[in-house]
Amino acid sequence: MIFPSPRVATRGLDSSEETMHIRKDDVVEVITGDDAGTAKARTTGRVLRVLPLVNKVVVEGINRVYKHLKPSRRNVQGGRLSKEMAVSASNVLLYCPSCRRGVRIGRRYDSTGRKERFCKKCGTSLGVLSKPRKAYAKSAT
Repeated sequence: MIFPSPRVATRGLDSSEETMHIRKDDVVEVITGDDAGTAKARTTGRVLRVLPLVNKVVVEGINRVYKHLKPSRRNVQGGRLSKEMAVSASNVLLYCPSCRRGVRIGRRYDSTGRKERFCKKCGTSLGVLSKPRKAYAKSAT
């Protein structure tokens, strides 16, 4: 499968396309695939890159492959280069520190009008998505 270059993947999305529920530097839990671990001890990692056009994420230490390098003038010795490849965003869940596991997330507005992600299990905030907006602030009446 051919992936678009990072430059192409960061271009603006159409207004009809949904944004991804995972962002760069989030901690995620892998739920399926070779690197998922067991049901009791799932594998977690930090998101290095998000590819929204192909709905994939690159996670630190997950889906590692070896690229075999032929000796050249630039790389005299050659050898094997280990690197992470992208996994589907549907195969990872955002990690909730209070639940200590991967959870489904929701989006809501807090009392100041900021949009935030929250854990569907315990209700803990998992990060802010937008600046405060007066239209969504809860009035004190």
